[in-house]
Amino acid sequence: MLSRSLLHVAGLVSIFLLHAGAVSAQPDCGDAEAPCSVASGSYHLIFPERDPVGIVMHLHGGGATGKAMLNSDLARVSVARGYVVVAPNGEHPEARWTKDWSVRADNTKHDRDDAVFLQEVIADVRDRYQLADAPFLLAGFSRGGSMVWDMACRLPDFADAYTPVAGAFWESLPESCAGPVRLFHAHGWTDRTVPLEGRSFRDGTVVQGDVWASLKVLRETNRCGNRQPETNSFAGEYWLRHWTDCDAGQIDLLLHKGGHSAPEGWAETVLDWFENLSLKQL
Repeated sequence: MLSRSLLHVAGLVSIFLLHAGAVSAQPDCGDAEAPCSVASGSYHLIFPERDPVGIVMHLHGGGATGKAMLNSDLARVSVARGYVVVAPNGEHPEARWTKDWSVRADNTKHDRDDAVFLQEVIADVRDRYQLADAPFLLAGFSRGGSMVWDMACRLPDFADAYTPVAGAFWESLPESCAGPVRLFHAHGWTDRTVPLEGRSFRDGTVVQGDVWASLKVLRETNRCGNRQPETNSFAGEYWLRHWTDCDAGQIDLLLHKGGHSAPEGWAETVLDWFENLSLKQL
């Protein structure tokens, strides 16, 4: 399922180019020192050297910045494949965590609604660079991964697909989501920062959600026929589970032996996954 068909990918890239259209302008903002601005905040951006085949937005972890994401493996691999890389800044100056995302969690206050902010960012990128129909993948690490889960649940049509790593829902978990999505979650088996089962802070008033419980919410939203995945597979150090009997959307889970990190090769794997989604799904 995750192996790459060169003919299929070549066809997808052709479709992406048709969707993206000709780009009349190169970035006039977005580098490490001069982020682009929208009403609610700022973002960084890297443009490929050729006409874009799509957009990858990468949300940083708690305490980090969009600028740091410009040097991530996902940014490097995405730009090499022809994607525009967008790295927003999670900024909450008055909040307990200033470099953060407004993840759904009880007893946690933020300065802005980042769902609104991220919609402003993608609208600005699409309008500024004539990318109205370009395929769009939303990725995020740790706290940014949790924001990816929230966006997938609250606004399933925001992106074409979602790929969080090392972050899921925070409690209290939503009872249901607004609609089905295509989501590929990755997590370290030995992660102690965001354990698979979650953990609590501030005397139990704020709790990281259980990844398995998060997947259950999404399976029910996607109307998957079985609790267990239809297929399991192995690829090197990856343990993979695939829910493929859902009435809509798609769910894939990658577990690896490491801790709170993206595993080696994750960037290539998620882009292969995104590019191998069926044309009907895109």
